[in-house]
Amino acid sequence: MQDPSPAPRADDRLIVALDVPDAVSGLALADRLGGLASFYKIGLGMLTGGGLALARELKDERGKRVFLDLKLFDIGATVEAAVRGLARFDLDLLTVHGDPQVVRAAAAGAAGSSTRILAVTILTSLDRNDLDEGLIRAGGLEEIVLERACRAFEAGADGVVASAREAAAIRALPQAHGRLIVTPGIRPPGVAAGDQKRTETPRAALAAGADHVVVGRPIWQAADPVRALGAILSDLP
Repeated sequence: MQDPSPAPRADDRLIVALDVPDAVSGLALADRLGGLASFYKIGLGMLTGGGLALARELKDERGKRVFLDLKLFDIGATVEAAVRGLARFDLDLLTVHGDPQVVRAAAAGAAGSSTRILAVTILTSLDRNDLDEGLIRAGGLEEIVLERACRAFEAGADGVVASAREAAAIRALPQAHGRLIVTPGIRPPGVAAGDQKRTETPRAALAAGADHVVVGRPIWQAADPVRALGAILSDLP
């Protein structure tokens, strides 16, 4: 009789997105997942539902890592002040839009803290048609992502957020050495893409050079979130 497969264990490469209505729901899910999850993302949608309080609870009381995904965008002075204030929460990762002036301001605001700044390249819910509607210059989507990644790295970003489909090309950039690549839009095999347009599986994303993959709905919308998370962890390379 063969030994049963080992139980899945938490893996910092997997970030669980707590895209639920409020902090109470987020904390309930985190407690349900227990030791299977070590890294959580809190997004803009939960900000008015106690997102910052949840971040502090997860960090201080549960010993988890926290990725605050606010995608900040404003004039430099405002971004710098906002990041300086948010860095007091001892966040691990914080997103801003990848425009160089925004990244420079965020890097200045995070100076001296442990918070690492991630620059958003192109949202994984967008395709070329969306860029045309937004009057973004002509060109292939991967080309634009790579250019924005380069400029963000040069402006001081600790990493970028990009689709897994662009991860390998970003990883090959000289400027990407020692920087993070975080990939949202991740769907396990057989799971519907939903509102995402540039998706990949967790295994494929990591193989392409991503440091972290972000998974939300396939876990929190599952009938059994613990089982769903365990299946994803078991399939990581």
